[in-house]
Amino acid sequence: MGYFDAASSAPLHPVARQALLASLDEGWADPARLYKEGRRARLLLDAAREAAAEAVGCRADELVFTSSGSRAVHTGVAGALAGRRRVGRHLIVSAVEHSSVLHSAEAHEAGGGSVTQVPVDRGGAVDPIAYGAALRADTALACLQSANHEVGTEQPVGAVAQVCREAGVPLLVDAAQTLGWGPVDGDWSLLTASAHKWGGPSGVGLLVVRKGVRFAAQGPVDERESGRAPGFENIPAIVAAAASLRAVRAEAAEESVRLRELTDRIRAGVPRLVPDVEVVGDPARRLPGIVTFSCLYVDGEALLHELDREGFSVSSGSSCTSSTLTPSHVLRAMGVLSEGNVRVSLPPGAAEEDVERFLEVLPRAVAAVREKLGAPVASEVVREEDVLVVDSLGKRCPIPVIELAKVIGDVPVGGLVRVLSDDEAARLDIPAWCEMRGQEYVGEEPADQGTAYLVRRAS
Repeated sequence: MGYFDAASSAPLHPVARQALLASLDEGWADPARLYKEGRRARLLLDAAREAAAEAVGCRADELVFTSSGSRAVHTGVAGALAGRRRVGRHLIVSAVEHSSVLHSAEAHEAGGGSVTQVPVDRGGAVDPIAYGAALRADTALACLQSANHEVGTEQPVGAVAQVCREAGVPLLVDAAQTLGWGPVDGDWSLLTASAHKWGGPSGVGLLVVRKGVRFAAQGPVDERESGRAPGFENIPAIVAAAASLRAVRAEAAEESVRLRELTDRIRAGVPRLVPDVEVVGDPARRLPGIVTFSCLYVDGEALLHELDREGFSVSSGSSCTSSTLTPSHVLRAMGVLSEGNVRVSLPPGAAEEDVERFLEVLPRAVAAVREKLGAPVASEVVREEDVLVVDSLGKRCPIPVIELAKVIGDVPVGGLVRVLSDDEAARLDIPAWCEMRGQEYVGEEPADQGTAYLVRRAS
């Protein structure tokens, strides 16, 4: 099967299916009741908590089950900030966190708190020194993902946790992408994860709050899950989540080697088979199954449709595949090309022949999309003294970049091309194109409509 979007949601693991079906008959009662059905449900819940805690590397009474990974993040961030409100209201996040973390940061800022976003390098990794520089006397909480969900780059959690620990600041780690591969290193304080990322059922998240961390749950609470996740527990799903986590961990060492070899083939094969491609993300410190690349002069949505017709399910961070028409915040923070972006995330068990067929299909899919986009019409290119002006107003990327590429050779070395565009993605894609093609990006300036991007021909 050509399902290559496991980073969004992994297929249900066979062990999860078996555990879910088996516990439907045993785990339906209220685990808070003392009669035999309730006691039976409580045993299942307690056993699942013990298994999950063992996988995380924490105490069972430090872990609660939530209704999703996003809910775990929202609860963890809000509770940690409230628990340390006497220290201050400063929150630190990386610029490439999952949207659930960034949405929590936005809500905190809207409520009067302050937020610092730590930048990343071109590979998508943070610098622990930058986290240390962001720490302040009023910092209540810092957040860092264990690995990036879009490009697979692993973050230096251990080093950042040490910096935060020395400053007395708790670190919340979003481990959604890595918990199925192994425990998170470092002296972190809070941790969140989501079962459907490792092959468990959807609707189950984990929130771990270490003993000694000041935490005040926000909103209405009840007696369930230590008051941190109100509502009736979905015991069959929780049992399936814990069972599948244990199962994927048992397979992780061998499967990670196999998937890394397959993604290495894609990383090496795509630039060789498809011209004008940028493979993004750290080449070494990355998750086993994720590889991401961006194709110049390609509409991301059209490429995804082409690949879907060929039987491959992939995702994209391109602006033209999102409802907001803005590029992925991850790709923007990295400063890499966003147009024609494709994320391949292989599920455990992905077949070698499917990867080889993907590499056969991709070149003609990209070529078909590029052919459909065509070339700009001559009337859209004019000269203003010694500057060539490309009018791409009202056109979405990659059209502005295509038109720039078509005319850069029409100016002498040292000459300027002025690209007019009102697509937000052009702010990222034009500088990225310049870096890929060895041209000089001069900068941007206001225009009567949209923005003017200046490019100097360097070669």
